[in-house]
Amino acid sequence: MNSHKSISVADGVYFYLWVGQSMNCNSVVLAHALAGEKPHVLIDPGMTDGFPGSEPLDSLAASMATDGLKIEDVGMVIGTHCHPDHFQAVDEVVRRSGARVALSEVEYDFLKGDGRGFYGSFGTAAPTVVPSILLHEGTLDIGFSNGWKVDALIAPGHTPGSVCLYLKDSKVLVSGDVVFPGSIGRMDFTGGSVSAMRESIRRLSELDVEHILSGHSSAGGPLVSGKNNVVRNFQIVGTFF
Repeated sequence: MNSHKSISVADGVYFYLWVGQSMNCNSVVLAHALAGEKPHVLIDPGMTDGFPGSEPLDSLAASMATDGLKIEDVGMVIGTHCHPDHFQAVDEVVRRSGARVALSEVEYDFLKGDGRGFYGSFGTAAPTVVPSILLHEGTLDIGFSNGWKVDALIAPGHTPGSVCLYLKDSKVLVSGDVVFPGSIGRMDFTGGSVSAMRESIRRLSELDVEHILSGHSSAGGPLVSGKNNVVRNFQIVGTFF
């Protein structure tokens, strides 16, 4: 069965684990993080459809509803990177919610170039939305309220402009397809780089992290929790180079 499983990781941080065979990613929601009538931040919306009979975005919306959250109340969509399994649904989320969109500047350049053709290889069209915010390294200034603070870390390797999001107060790292439980993202797609991935992982390993929320499950499980487990995970993935 293709569906999402909701995991509450920290106060206001919801991890939506994709459970299924269809191509799609895990998503993260920062609930009530923004000022105004659209208070939620959605990180990596995934896809609108996958294999026949699979509708990942509708599954995500249903799982969010169990937590009292609505897609229509999303005020910001952030893409860790622009691959279809993470970002294809962004147009539909914007249609439903009117959300603003944030992507790293390097990643948006990639999407407009080689990344657009990458969508064709997966049999789907690239998003048409134009990001209202182009992310750079540093603390995000996107209208956070209630003490929320999120840092953007540009972490190339899987793609040229992949972004990891670091919530220092809750010690959460949203790693996209850079670091998985016991593994790392592929580097053989267009725009991948072994040397860049090595440096990205080195930088991430220096953060004070207790939860790694990755873009996909792996043989090591769906997420990494606990300081010692996080340290061990970085030790394991460091041996890949």
